[in-house]
Amino acid sequence: MKALARFPLLVLFLCFAGAQASEEAAIGTAIDQFHQAAAEADLDTYTGLMASDFVFLGTDATERWERESFISFSKPHFDSGQGWTYTPTERSISVLSDGETAFFDELLAHDRLGQCRGSGVLVKRDDRWLLAQYNLSVPVPNDIVYQVANSIQSFGAGTPLPVAVTVPDAASDESAQTEEAAEEDESWCRKRRHKTNKRADC
Repeated sequence: MKALARFPLLVLFLCFAGAQASEEAAIGTAIDQFHQAAAEADLDTYTGLMASDFVFLGTDATERWERESFISFSKPHFDSGQGWTYTPTERSISVLSDGETAFFDELLAHDRLGQCRGSGVLVKRDDRWLLAQYNLSVPVPNDIVYQVANSIQSFGAGTPLPVAVTVPDAASDESAQTEEAAEEDESWCRKRRHKTNKRADC
């Protein structure tokens, strides 16, 4: 009798697990389509996967794009056939108890930036999962995080953070200055092209 009493609970659990897996698969498909549309410069599909209150956060601190602004930015790139390719390699998805909201994080591969991280929020509207937010970032290894932070502070004319400094000899000093100038040019270039697949006249 006890075994029979547990049977309906088992059925409910299996149904719930199946529904959860189905929703996660649908969410994963929506995110994959979002990336694929960007890689193929398919503006209609790309924007069709954005909720009306969509926000895109880029790797630069100034890059907070609301939906229409981000579409206006993307359109000239897509019209010229120049999208951006970020390939997911790992992903975790969580669906909230309301069944209408989900959040995710993923690791991405990019041909120039290397490993990136994406995270965001999806909402279910008219039985479709749409992105409400996408946040693109570049993870920094802990061993070099202060060096990177110091470079950012210096680039922004802020006060450099205290880090250990190795004084180069005369022969390497000129090389270091050349590399620093190249990095500044590259950073400026990245801002202009929003990390697209190709250089923007740089």
